[in-house]
Amino acid sequence: MKDATALPQSLLILGGTSEIALATARRLIARRTRTVWLAGRPSPDLDRAAEHLRALGADVRTVAFDALDPESHEAALGKVFAEGHIDLVLLAFGILGDQAHDEREPLRAVRVAQTNYTGAVSASLVAARALQTQGHGSLVVLSSAAGERARRADFIYGSSKAGLDAFAQGLGDALYGTGVHVMVVRPGFVRTRMTADLPAAPLATTPEAVATAVELGLRRGSETVWVPGALRLVMTALRHTPRALFRRLPI
Repeated sequence: MKDATALPQSLLILGGTSEIALATARRLIARRTRTVWLAGRPSPDLDRAAEHLRALGADVRTVAFDALDPESHEAALGKVFAEGHIDLVLLAFGILGDQAHDEREPLRAVRVAQTNYTGAVSASLVAARALQTQGHGSLVVLSSAAGERARRADFIYGSSKAGLDAFAQGLGDALYGTGVHVMVVRPGFVRTRMTADLPAAPLATTPEAVATAVELGLRRGSETVWVPGALRLVMTALRHTPRALFRRLPI
């Protein structure tokens, strides 16, 4: 169960090697979290992530999970919830893709969409039902500021995140009053391995900053969190920029 500060004692990460998710896990372990499940494709990276969190004092377990195999989600997540209540599910998987290549090879674009949207829809619904059955818990969905308005430079990724964001908001509304809380997190450009080869962007942030914002959002019971907070105003302005002008912006 969550403690009096709304922080979880048990955590399930969907996307167990995500740098943002692991930074969040470290922060929560330093507060109250004692049990962590890392769900992801079996790999040395997943094993190393588990060992790293164990060294911080948490009871860490792994479970095989593939975002691109929705038919397996029920069994994979069911295994976790069968072991005990989960206070927080953090949906943190996703791929950036390569816009230039993906435009030329539609199957690559489909993989981005299936991972970031279809896989997330499936996993979120399975997790939400399990949380509702136990009567409490939070689902935190890592969306992206890129989903607020798709840009020419990354509209395949941006459109997949836009779909996920809209879905997560609707799911939160559907679960309102059930004891299950849904929080959507919209980071801007995050400096991670996934973005290491990309030029730095204005208002860039770090996994640790996102983790801090997630903790604060949980304490406040927030439904939407922007990281950094100033990004909310920037994206509001861009969302309302006339299309003829928007397409000429150097973004």
